[in-house]
Amino acid sequence: MTKNIRAYLDQTPDIDSSCYIDDMAVVIGDVKLADNVSVWPFAVIRGDVNSIQIGKNSNVQDHCMLHVSHKNQSKPNGSPLVIGEDVTVGHHVTLHGCTIGNRVLIGINTVVLDDVIIEDDVMIGAGSLVPPRKVLKSGYLYVGSPVQQVRPLTDKEKAFLPYSAQNYVKVKNDYKTQVTT
Repeated sequence: MTKNIRAYLDQTPDIDSSCYIDDMAVVIGDVKLADNVSVWPFAVIRGDVNSIQIGKNSNVQDHCMLHVSHKNQSKPNGSPLVIGEDVTVGHHVTLHGCTIGNRVLIGINTVVLDDVIIEDDVMIGAGSLVPPRKVLKSGYLYVGSPVQQVRPLTDKEKAFLPYSAQNYVKVKNDYKTQVTT
């Protein structure tokens, strides 16, 4: 285990061998990364007081902060962080104890707070704030602070969601090849 991938107490990150974790990113504790996940420079994924799961082909871009809320008497499960498949988490995004579906794009510098549920096939514009417990319905573009539903996604935008994730899988593979040669 490298210094940027660390255990917390008895919890060690479970990272698929196909993943790319930049040397300048940090992954700590109860974190599970599925196939082809990429984590870019200065991202922090801290699963110390609850769990974090990231689905296949998802990417966590530069300077992201991913964290959770602890379990307690009033909230026995706390607020874990669950990210689906083919999710693009843009630069400087903060995700805290929320649930994100599949084929979601979270724009640069967005903040998503505890117990938010983002359904499949959603785009969130840059600089948005998603307040606690909000549900973002499938098939829409959301923007603003606080975030508001703007309009249905176009077919072109829906097609872009998995494309964005797959492009990061390609870039991740280029980085992995470069590192091993």
